[in-house]
Amino acid sequence: MFYDLNVFKTAHAMATHAGQRQAVIARNMANADTPGYQPRDLEAFRTAFEETGLEGAMIATRAGHLNGNNASQPWAEYDVAPSGDPNGNGVSIEEEMFKAVEVKRQHDRALTIYKSSMNILRTSLGRS
Repeated sequence: MFYDLNVFKTAHAMATHAGQRQAVIARNMANADTPGYQPRDLEAFRTAFEETGLEGAMIATRAGHLNGNNASQPWAEYDVAPSGDPNGNGVSIEEEMFKAVEVKRQHDRALTIYKSSMNILRTSLGRS
Protein backbone atom coordinates (compact mmCIF):
# COMPACT_ATOMS: atom_id res chain seq x y z
CA MET A 1 0.00 0.00 0.00
CA PHE A 2 2.77 2.50 0.87
CA TYR A 3 5.44 1.22 -1.51
CA ASP A 4 4.72 3.42 -4.54
CA LEU A 5 3.81 6.95 -3.45
CA ASN A 6 4.08 9.53 -6.22
CA VAL A 7 4.61 12.43 -3.82
CA PHE A 8 8.00 10.99 -2.85
CA LYS A 9 8.94 10.48 -6.50
CA THR A 10 7.99 14.07 -7.27
CA ALA A 11 9.94 15.44 -4.32
CA HIS A 12 12.97 13.39 -5.39
CA ALA A 13 12.67 14.66 -8.98
CA MET A 14 12.40 18.26 -7.75
CA ALA A 15 15.50 17.91 -5.57
CA THR A 16 17.44 16.19 -8.37
CA HIS A 17 16.50 18.94 -10.81
CA ALA A 18 17.62 21.61 -8.33
CA GLY A 19 20.96 19.84 -7.83
CA GLN A 20 21.59 19.51 -11.56
CA ARG A 21 20.64 23.12 -12.19
CA GLN A 22 22.92 24.27 -9.36
CA ALA A 23 25.80 22.39 -11.04
CA VAL A 24 25.13 24.21 -14.33
CA ILE A 25 24.99 27.57 -12.54
CA ALA A 26 28.24 26.82 -10.69
CA ARG A 27 29.91 25.94 -14.00
CA ASN A 28 28.70 29.25 -15.46
CA MET A 29 30.11 31.19 -12.52
CA ALA A 30 33.41 29.30 -12.66
CA ASN A 31 33.79 30.33 -16.31
CA ALA A 32 32.80 33.97 -15.79
CA ASP A 33 36.22 35.17 -17.03
CA THR A 34 36.72 32.60 -19.79
CA PRO A 35 36.75 34.38 -23.18
CA GLY A 36 33.99 33.17 -25.48
CA TYR A 37 32.19 31.11 -22.83
CA GLN A 38 28.41 31.21 -23.17
CA PRO A 39 26.22 30.51 -20.12
CA ARG A 40 23.87 27.55 -20.01
CA ASP A 41 20.80 26.67 -17.99
CA LEU A 42 18.36 23.79 -17.52
CA GLU A 43 14.76 23.90 -18.58
CA ALA A 44 12.38 24.63 -15.73
CA PHE A 45 11.09 21.68 -13.73
CA ARG A 46 7.53 22.82 -14.35
CA THR A 47 7.88 22.91 -18.15
CA ALA A 48 9.61 19.54 -18.26
CA PHE A 49 6.64 17.78 -16.68
CA GLU A 50 3.58 19.81 -17.57
CA GLU A 51 1.13 18.36 -20.01
CA THR A 52 1.11 20.08 -23.36
CA GLY A 53 -2.05 18.46 -24.69
CA LEU A 54 -2.59 15.40 -26.85
CA GLU A 55 -0.02 16.50 -29.42
CA GLY A 56 2.71 17.01 -26.80
CA ALA A 57 5.56 14.53 -26.65
CA MET A 58 6.17 12.65 -23.42
CA ILE A 59 9.58 13.04 -21.77
CA ALA A 60 11.76 10.05 -20.87
CA THR A 61 13.33 10.64 -17.45
CA ARG A 62 15.31 7.42 -17.03
CA ALA A 63 16.59 4.47 -19.04
CA GLY A 64 13.75 2.30 -20.26
CA HIS A 65 11.11 4.90 -19.42
CA LEU A 66 8.87 5.35 -22.47
CA ASN A 67 11.51 3.37 -24.41
CA GLY A 68 13.76 6.39 -24.07
CA ASN A 69 17.52 6.50 -23.76
CA ASN A 70 17.98 9.88 -22.08
CA ALA A 71 19.00 8.48 -18.69
CA SER A 72 22.01 10.65 -17.94
CA GLN A 73 20.20 14.00 -17.89
CA PRO A 74 16.42 14.11 -18.12
CA TRP A 75 16.26 17.92 -18.35
CA ALA A 76 17.45 19.67 -21.46
CA GLU A 77 20.33 22.10 -21.14
CA TYR A 78 20.23 25.17 -23.37
CA ASP A 79 22.24 28.31 -24.11
CA VAL A 80 21.19 31.49 -22.34
CA ALA A 81 21.12 34.84 -24.15
CA PRO A 82 24.61 36.38 -23.77
CA SER A 83 25.15 39.58 -21.82
CA GLY A 84 27.39 41.15 -24.46
CA ASP A 85 30.83 41.24 -22.81
CA PRO A 86 33.59 42.54 -25.13
CA ASN A 87 35.64 39.33 -24.75
CA GLY A 88 32.69 37.22 -25.92
CA ASN A 89 31.83 35.89 -22.47
CA GLY A 90 28.10 35.94 -21.86
CA VAL A 91 28.05 35.19 -18.11
CA SER A 92 26.46 37.75 -15.80
CA ILE A 93 27.46 37.03 -12.20
CA GLU A 94 24.42 38.90 -10.90
CA GLU A 95 22.00 36.81 -12.97
CA GLU A 96 23.75 33.60 -11.92
CA MET A 97 23.47 34.62 -8.26
CA PHE A 98 19.72 35.20 -8.66
CA LYS A 99 19.40 31.80 -10.32
CA ALA A 100 21.36 30.19 -7.46
CA VAL A 101 18.94 31.68 -4.92
CA GLU A 102 15.98 30.43 -6.97
CA VAL A 103 17.51 26.93 -7.08
CA LYS A 104 18.02 26.92 -3.31
CA ARG A 105 14.35 27.76 -2.86
CA GLN A 106 13.37 24.95 -5.23
CA HIS A 107 15.52 22.49 -3.30
CA ASP A 108 14.12 23.67 0.04
CA ARG A 109 10.59 23.27 -1.37
CA ALA A 110 11.36 19.69 -2.39
CA LEU A 111 12.71 18.90 1.09
CA THR A 112 9.65 20.47 2.72
CA ILE A 113 7.32 18.36 0.57
CA TYR A 114 9.29 15.25 1.48
CA LYS A 115 9.31 16.04 5.22
CA SER A 116 5.60 16.89 5.28
CA SER A 117 4.77 13.69 3.42
CA MET A 118 6.86 11.66 5.86
CA ASN A 119 5.03 13.28 8.80
CA ILE A 120 1.65 12.48 7.25
CA LEU A 121 2.73 8.91 6.58
CA ARG A 122 4.03 8.46 10.15
CA THR A 123 0.83 9.91 11.59
CA SER A 124 -1.32 7.61 9.46
CA LEU A 125 0.66 4.64 10.79
CA GLY A 126 0.34 5.88 14.39
CA ARG A 127 4.08 6.51 14.78
CA SER A 128 4.19 10.26 15.27
